[in-house]
Amino acid sequence: MYLHIGEDILVKTDEIVTILDKKLLESSPILAEFLQQKANVTLHLAKNSIKSIVVTTKHVYYSPLASMTLKKRSQQHSIVVDE
Repeated sequence: MYLHIGEDILVKTDEIVTILDKKLLESSPILAEFLQQKANVTLHLAKNSIKSIVVTTKHVYYSPLASMTLKKRSQQHSIVVDE
């Protein structure tokens, strides 16, 4: 299954390691150091402010969507109808 994380980007749900609220970035020096180390594989999807950080096995995405929104989307089941 895929999860839309903003700006027409879909990621495989089985590649998602974690979805973090951006407030953690402001309060965690460990997270800030981790993201600094991953700068070469980081993609900024938010045109304005970021609301969440999506860490996958290959990339780190700064998403304009809230972490709770992404959580709800990941728990929904997709129905594909063949016509």
